[in-house]
Amino acid sequence: MTQIYLDNAATTPLLDEVIDAMVVVMKNNFGNPSSTHTLGQEAKTILEETRRKIAHELHVSPAEIIYTSCGTEANNLILKSAVEDLKIERIITTELEHKCVAESVENLKNSKNVEVIYLNVNEKGDVDIEQLQQLLKSSDKKTLVSLMHANNEIGNLLDLDKVANICKENGAYFHSDTVQTMAHLPLDFSKTLVDFASCSAHKFHGPKGAGFAFIRKSTHLKAQIHGGTQERNVRAGTENVVGIAGLGKAFEIATDNLEKFSSHIQEIKDYAIQRLSEKIPGILFNGRSAERDKSLYTVLSVSLPSQNPLIGLQLDMKGIAVSQGSACSSGAAKPSSVLSKILSEETQQNTTPLRISFSHKTTKEEIDALVNALAEILRL
Repeated sequence: MTQIYLDNAATTPLLDEVIDAMVVVMKNNFGNPSSTHTLGQEAKTILEETRRKIAHELHVSPAEIIYTSCGTEANNLILKSAVEDLKIERIITTELEHKCVAESVENLKNSKNVEVIYLNVNEKGDVDIEQLQQLLKSSDKKTLVSLMHANNEIGNLLDLDKVANICKENGAYFHSDTVQTMAHLPLDFSKTLVDFASCSAHKFHGPKGAGFAFIRKSTHLKAQIHGGTQERNVRAGTENVVGIAGLGKAFEIATDNLEKFSSHIQEIKDYAIQRLSEKIPGILFNGRSAERDKSLYTVLSVSLPSQNPLIGLQLDMKGIAVSQGSACSSGAAKPSSVLSKILSEETQQNTTPLRISFSHKTTKEEIDALVNALAEILRL
C-alpha cells in the first residue's frame, strides 16, 4: 500500500540531503565540542557555523541563538527563565497556545504565583489585540506576553509586528512560539522586535531532538538546565552535534527554497479546499484555516459533517496519515482544547475534526486520494 502523508504539522520526513549531512558528521565529527583538541574543535566549528547561518537568516546576533532539544524545551526555557530572572509578575496569553506553553504558564501560575490573563478569542480563533493593548496600558506590572505566531491546529496567523510594537510601547516582553512558522515564513527579528522565539527542526524536514531558542541579548536570560557552560551559559549539556548539523542543513534548504516551496504548498492547499468543498457537502473550515494571508499555508483544519471518532483510523487503514488534532493531544477522546474554545457545542457534537497539513512533497493526486477516501467513508 502506498502511504500518503498529510500530517506535516506534527512532524516532517527527513530530506535525503539532511540525512547525508548528518551521516558525514556521525562518521567524522564525534568529538565533544567543549574539548580543546582538534576533534573537539571540529565539532565546535559545526555548531558555530550553523549558528551563524541561522542568525544571519533571522538578522540577529549568533549569540542570540541557543540550541535546545526541541521547541518545547525552548519555550519552557524562555517562560520559566523570564519569571525567575526578569521577575515577570504577569503573563498574558490565550487558551489556544500549544500545550508546552499552556502547561508551562499554568505551572508558573501555581508554583511562582504569577498572574495569568487569557485574552479573548472569537469563533474564528482571532486574538483580541485591543484587549491586549488595554491590559498593558492599565497596569505597571512587569509583564510577558506569550502568543504563538501560527496556531498548530487551525493555522491562524498572528500579526507579529503589531503585537511586538504594542509590547514595546508598553514596556512588556514578547515571546512567540514560532515552531510552526520558523523556516516556513520569512522572519526578520531586526525589524520584528520579539524578545523570544522558538524552533524545532523536525517541523521543516530536519531531525527530531534538535531546535533552538531565540533570546534577545538585552534580556539576559539565564539557564534552567545547569551543569556546564555550553550555549553561552544558557543551556548546559553537551550539544547534539549530529542533530544540529541536520537542523542547519534543513534550515538552509527551507530558507533557500522558501518562495518555491511556499508557492507549491499554497497551490496544494487551495486545491484541497476546492476539492473538499465540491465532494463533501456541509464541510466546515475551522478558524481562518481556509483564508489566504490569515492562515499558515501548511495547515488546513476542517470539520466533517458527521460524528465519526474513528475517521483517523479508517483513513490510516487506507494508507493515509492525517491528524484529528495536535500530535501532543493524540489519543485523547475529548475534542482538542483549541477547537473546544472556538466551535459551538452543537458543531462539536455533530462534526468530526480533521487537520490536514502539507509539505513541498505533497501532490494533487494525494489530495484526490484523501477526498475520495473521505467520500467513501462518509458514504457521500
